[in-house]
Amino acid sequence: MFLIIIFGIGLCFWSTASLAQRLSMIRDVEIENIIQEYATPVFEAAGLNPKSIKTYLVNDHRLNAFVAGGQNMFLNTGLLLQADTPGQVIGVIAHETGHIAGGHLARTHEALSRTAAAQILSMILGSAAVIAGAPDAGAAILGGGQSMLQRSFLAYNRGHEAAADQAAMTYLDRTKQSTKGLLDFMGKLESNELLISASRDPYLLTHPLTRERIDALEAHLARSPYSKIEDDPRLVARHARMQAKLLAFLTPGQALRKFKSDDTSVPARYARAIAYFRTARVDEFLKVIDGLIAEYPDDPYFHEIRGQGLYENGNAKDAMPSYAAAVKLKPESDLLRLELARIELATGDDTVLDDAIENLKFAAHYERFSPSIYQLLGNAYYKKGDEPRARLYHADAAFLRGEMEKAIYNGEVAARSFPEGSPEWVRAKDIINAAEIQQQKRREQ
Repeated sequence: MFLIIIFGIGLCFWSTASLAQRLSMIRDVEIENIIQEYATPVFEAAGLNPKSIKTYLVNDHRLNAFVAGGQNMFLNTGLLLQADTPGQVIGVIAHETGHIAGGHLARTHEALSRTAAAQILSMILGSAAVIAGAPDAGAAILGGGQSMLQRSFLAYNRGHEAAADQAAMTYLDRTKQSTKGLLDFMGKLESNELLISASRDPYLLTHPLTRERIDALEAHLARSPYSKIEDDPRLVARHARMQAKLLAFLTPGQALRKFKSDDTSVPARYARAIAYFRTARVDEFLKVIDGLIAEYPDDPYFHEIRGQGLYENGNAKDAMPSYAAAVKLKPESDLLRLELARIELATGDDTVLDDAIENLKFAAHYERFSPSIYQLLGNAYYKKGDEPRARLYHADAAFLRGEMEKAIYNGEVAARSFPEGSPEWVRAKDIINAAEIQQQKRREQ
């Protein structure tokens, strides 16, 4: 699991206070796969392509979920931790899918464009840092205050909420799932509607809750043939693991208090293992995680956690076989391949440089707008003694970070090093041209 802090640079419409409240994202292969398993049937029921919808995990303890920028869904860690069942999370996903399928964001685009939130939105979701013919690469510099994001750019009206609820009921029926999860989630929020705004969960600020909405869900539950369908036991088990993992990563002390040593369930042992490595209790960590791997040798996430625990406690060399085992069990995961490459480079072992480069190129195919991947590729080629390719990838990384002068400088060095007309030369020239365009746009603003 990796925590990614998102921040902005030099944006005059942000106050100092909002800049201090930076948005942070979490990347975790296991949790992302669980959310994908929850969401895919719902997306398909809505007639949407699951591959076209991006789901992001926001590191925020408060209950919230929202959609932005078309087909992008954000789920707070607070929602995942406080949801009692998979059905509650699935119900929220179904509701948010109703907003996507209903085009609600498009209908409020004009109003959003007049707010600072619209500018933040364009930066968060702009995937505009495409190297060839990209829109403003500044959109790849992510930013904004969490409070501003949650209060400003999704001013849903009550009509949209009712429509999204109705859509969620339809999608859940189509997938033969109960609406009870969504109703239970609304029940968690109902009492909050009476609180003052400063104390409300942010979900209520963007998704106004009314008794009528709850009545409609209750009426549907009474007549739906799927109301008594219980959550899939396999999803219940995965939900428990996800919550244990999140709690241990985010608040290891609390996890150790909750999951006592006499609790031998898999989620409890998983949480203790993570909490031990997060608090540098390496021997205890290894004892627990090795026990889990002995029982479940084909679980890639246990191997991944073993590798991460060793690496974060200063042992990259011993971490590498664990990450390699995780990748062998789940070779299609770009994030696991990225993690393995990072470890391979950290060992300083030149014999694994080619493997690291292969893993990074695999990851870059799926994470095209990640400057860290291109930075690592450049570092790897430097270690191989291939400065031209190192400069080329560092130009990519600088462009994606919005550092146009660095992008141009590295691009020019690379262009002089490759034969004119070669793919590498063309790539370098494209980066230079795109960076110069962005510089001109900035001067005109």
